[in-house]
Amino acid sequence: MSGLRARALAFLRAFSPIGLAGALVLFAATLGPSLIPRPPVFQGAAAGICAAIGYGCGVAVAWAARGIGVRAPRSPRWRRAGWWALALAAAVLVPLALAESASWQREVRDLFGMSQPTSAHSFQVLGLAVLVALVLVLIARGLRAVARVLGRLLGRWAPPVLSRAIAAVLIAVLTVLAIDGALSHWLIGGLRATYARVDRTTEPGVEQPTQPERSGSPGSGVSWDSLGQQGRTFVSGGPGVDDLQVFAQRTGLPLAVREPVRVYAGLDAGETLTEVAAQVVAELDRTGAWDREVLVVATTTGTGWVDPSMSEALELSWGGNTAIAAMQYSFVPSWVSFVSDRSTPPAAGKALFEAVHAAWSDRPEGDRPLLLVFGESLGSYGGQGAFSGLQDLRARTDGALWVGTPSFTEEWAYLTDHRDPGSPEISPVVDGGRAVRWGTDVASVANIWELPGPWEEPRVLYVQHASDGVVWWSPDLLLHQPDWLREPRGPDVLPSVRWFPVATFFDVTIDLFLAQDVPDGHGHRYRLAYSGAWPAIAPPPGWTDEDTALLREEMARSSVDPAGSNASGAG
Repeated sequence: MSGLRARALAFLRAFSPIGLAGALVLFAATLGPSLIPRPPVFQGAAAGICAAIGYGCGVAVAWAARGIGVRAPRSPRWRRAGWWALALAAAVLVPLALAESASWQREVRDLFGMSQPTSAHSFQVLGLAVLVALVLVLIARGLRAVARVLGRLLGRWAPPVLSRAIAAVLIAVLTVLAIDGALSHWLIGGLRATYARVDRTTEPGVEQPTQPERSGSPGSGVSWDSLGQQGRTFVSGGPGVDDLQVFAQRTGLPLAVREPVRVYAGLDAGETLTEVAAQVVAELDRTGAWDREVLVVATTTGTGWVDPSMSEALELSWGGNTAIAAMQYSFVPSWVSFVSDRSTPPAAGKALFEAVHAAWSDRPEGDRPLLLVFGESLGSYGGQGAFSGLQDLRARTDGALWVGTPSFTEEWAYLTDHRDPGSPEISPVVDGGRAVRWGTDVASVANIWELPGPWEEPRVLYVQHASDGVVWWSPDLLLHQPDWLREPRGPDVLPSVRWFPVATFFDVTIDLFLAQDVPDGHGHRYRLAYSGAWPAIAPPPGWTDEDTALLREEMARSSVDPAGSNASGAG
């Protein structure tokens, strides 16, 4: 036993005490309150990564201190005292951090109406964090050892300082190139191959439509097999004519109920985005979509997904006298599209809108449907790429709905940064709300009507939740505190949520991937918000607040659940 204890102590002493102190600080910071409750595997992984980064920062500080002549005490007594102080700090700080993590998780789960974690949650987090941190630190130490060997070899031809510097740079460059190569060629390539196979499958219960108003039907110009998994799900779904008739009777609106038009083109529809968009326009022509009251150009997410809640709310409110046009530009989840190809979503949004707008403009001005644009998550980023700015958007459409917009979206960022003084980042007010407004209530957009001034048409509406990591994720979180963490927190964000360098970035990164795993009205779940959003932008004739309440009630009763279809990560 004494030999095992001696080896354990020797192993521990091989680590830098300053590095361990840094690891302890960042570990505790990462366990602090965040936007979304998380299972232990995500919490532990984030804490382990941050602990490894903290260790590296501590080692760097110690190295810099030695470089300027600051030396640690060499007395064994002082060294023992330092280790005991570090052990005592860990014995106090680790249990406190785990207890704080368990406490805020319980609090936010109560706030969201979710079940509580198991009693083993904290132990699982600690075990995984230690394992992840240890692996990362050992890898870093192995690279450092390689750099030292290389430095000694180079020292035969160069001064020691220069040889060590060259070796460190070479190892750093090779490591970055290896990671980048593994990410782009192995990981991304593997994911693309996997999701290409998924795209060829059809979700259970999804059947080829027979209605001529749907792409992929027997009379369609695009084949059922070419639509991709999400395209097939989109064209086959939605309320039927009988359901629409029942809801129309409840509202009493003077609308002739019709079979909704849903057109879609998959990646196989053309060699270029322009060709795929042309197929969508051909489908609009074939289905007589130009004679509908409303036409929505929807930019999809990375997998080609169109939120069924958006379509359902629109079709119910207009009695199916609608057309929705969308096309696929990828088959991988949004976060993979964001990492590997951020230029395609806006290019696809622009190609589709320009093609539809050109055909729409050719019709007599009094014989056109309302032209609306829509995008959620990465689809919001892509859809806004079709326009040069707010003025262009309002000049060429009859309204826009952008939901869960990622912060890297240029127009969203510009409007948010130029919001009226005194309005918060989570719920901006721009020009008194004259043209564009933000709906940020939990499971509602009712706060768009709280502004005193008029909301002129065409109306632009952003919908976002204060707890949606997809909206707030940004590399700037590494070193800069955002306004939304300086200002009062949103209605579903704990007041105790604070910014901490590095740790907050990893916390929100985890929140981004878990943003769909929460009840509606929180995170990246916007189902019931559509019941107020579409009537706000383009209300049917005679629509009232009572009709909005009926629509919300109908959608709350519906079994449609969009979670899981849209990989959240960057949208």
